[in-house]
Amino acid sequence: MTIASSSPPSRLPLGDATGTGTKQRTRRAAARENQGDGRLAAVFIAPALLGFAVFLLWPTLRGIYLSFTRFNLLTPAEWVGLDNYVRMVNDPIFWDSLTVTVEYVVINIGVQTVSALAIAVLLQRLTQSAVLRGIVLTPYLMSNVVAGLVWLWILDTQLGIGNEIVTALGFDRIPFLADETWAIPTIALINVWRHVGYTALLLFAGLQAIPNDVYEAARVDGASEWRMFWRITMPLLRPVLAVVLIMTVIGSFQVFDTVAVTTAGGPANATNVLQYYIYGSAFGRFQFGYASAMSVALLVVLSAITVLQYRLTRAGQTDLG
Repeated sequence: MTIASSSPPSRLPLGDATGTGTKQRTRRAAARENQGDGRLAAVFIAPALLGFAVFLLWPTLRGIYLSFTRFNLLTPAEWVGLDNYVRMVNDPIFWDSLTVTVEYVVINIGVQTVSALAIAVLLQRLTQSAVLRGIVLTPYLMSNVVAGLVWLWILDTQLGIGNEIVTALGFDRIPFLADETWAIPTIALINVWRHVGYTALLLFAGLQAIPNDVYEAARVDGASEWRMFWRITMPLLRPVLAVVLIMTVIGSFQVFDTVAVTTAGGPANATNVLQYYIYGSAFGRFQFGYASAMSVALLVVLSAITVLQYRLTRAGQTDLG
């Protein structure tokens, strides 16, 4: 009698089966953990996302739509196409306001950047006291309206302590905020005083990221402080400085409250910056469509300036190895 031999069924080794099952369970656990992290992240992001949609995205889209309409709050918006933009191009007050704004931006950015850089370097090279950093930041804690009112009183032509000091030095009183020549530089310097501490601390944080070994090596080679500043500090600080410049330029183009509480656009429209003209068109003359068109134009200008600054300064690149 011949007994047919049958081969046993093939099986994976016990170790392989156990390892595969463990890996699958690990993957499932990781997937559940990632899903839970995603839900938690969505909970934390939701308030900011809702605020962005309600207070930034929707007003921007609404403003773009209104820029193509005639709207005064009393009647429904009437579609007029490009009429508001044609009016803007032919509006001499718009171009004058833009010129005044550019003048303000140049003075503000130039003085603020140089002053903030000098303060940041002094804080890094001489002292890193938290008390001094707090003192430097103090003006920034004051609102623009309060700062404007304080300086309005200080620089008053008749009663201000600023002009009392000027006369004590033997000079004639200066109408800082009442003269066409002095008004914009004065407003620019008021805002420099308020913001320079914050800008300096941003640059100071960038300086902290530069390794001290680089300065030590330069000293060994006999480099002076001035040479180290131009050859080491400035190149390595460039990305931070570029971002600070982008932020300050955008903020400077949006100047409004200091002008509103000090000069109200005067004298003779000498301080009628673009934001103040937009505000007057919307809430003074109820020309919301035209004001929206100017706002869109300002948005386009700021976007173009930001992209140009980002590329020219190579803000996304660093020389640190």
